[in-house]
Amino acid sequence: MTFKALLTQKSGSGDIHSAVETMEDNRLPDGDVTVDVEWAGLNYKDALCLTGQGGLVRTYPHVAGIDFSGTVSASSDSRYRVGDSVVLTGWRVGEAQWGGYATRAQVSADWLVPLPSGLSSRESMIMGTAGLTAMLAINRLEALGTQPQGGEILVTGAAGGVGTIAVALLHRLGYSITALSGRPQHADMLHELGATTILDRAEFLAQPDKPLEAARFAAAIDCVGGVILGKLLRQIAYNGSVASLGNAAGIELNTNVLPFLLRGVNLLGIDSVMQPFEARIAAWERLAGLFDFAAYADNVEEIGLAALPDKAAQILRGEVRGRVLVRPQ
Repeated sequence: MTFKALLTQKSGSGDIHSAVETMEDNRLPDGDVTVDVEWAGLNYKDALCLTGQGGLVRTYPHVAGIDFSGTVSASSDSRYRVGDSVVLTGWRVGEAQWGGYATRAQVSADWLVPLPSGLSSRESMIMGTAGLTAMLAINRLEALGTQPQGGEILVTGAAGGVGTIAVALLHRLGYSITALSGRPQHADMLHELGATTILDRAEFLAQPDKPLEAARFAAAIDCVGGVILGKLLRQIAYNGSVASLGNAAGIELNTNVLPFLLRGVNLLGIDSVMQPFEARIAAWERLAGLFDFAAYADNVEEIGLAALPDKAAQILRGEVRGRVLVRPQ
């Protein structure tokens, strides 16, 4: 049997090139569950893998795609049977292991999650890694006392995949949301998703820096890192929390101890890659019952495998809003 995949290769000169190819099933990596992939997502990390940036891919040729959904076509693990609908996010699939940019994938059963009841394969990838990460962040914030009545929540990188889903979820939960973005053309979209206030990134960064600034936000979900994270920490109210889950603006963090010592601010690292099964199940179940797919529909774009290289370049340039779904079939 054969399968189709977007194969990413590295030339002797170091150039990265991706093309759709048909391969024999014996090219699939080792794994105890084979999945016929129905949908995959395009995330910032996928774009890094497709362009050879960030050192995420060490071995070529490679099949990227850090999340996917589909139907089990073969299994030697008792937890999954032929015909089961499953979702995969994380576990360095699409980085160290071949991922979802293919019509077929072979993976460890430990990395899979059963598709929640009432959720379609396509719907699961509208949320995908982005939705799972946003939900994990909200769960952590709420566990430390963040509540809708507590004040404004800041979401940075709000026009991206994680940011738009975070805004939509927070709105459904009754929060007042300030959406920070460097793309003012998406202000109407963010208002429609539930943002109360749109804050321009340049305006935010232009404010004078002080070791401790006016307490403006009860909590924050930061999707970008870098100088933005450093600044927003100084604007979090007493006993507030910041969920940090992205580094598109850089990996450096320039801050001081005053937000932590004088206001008791909590900085929470959110990792969706190595989350244990129980936490994944809980997040997926909550997502399935909470997310408004109809309200989010205008922020979903569908592409095929061949369009991925160009779309990856666009997401790295900050030209993609919402979620991009990939249909390998």
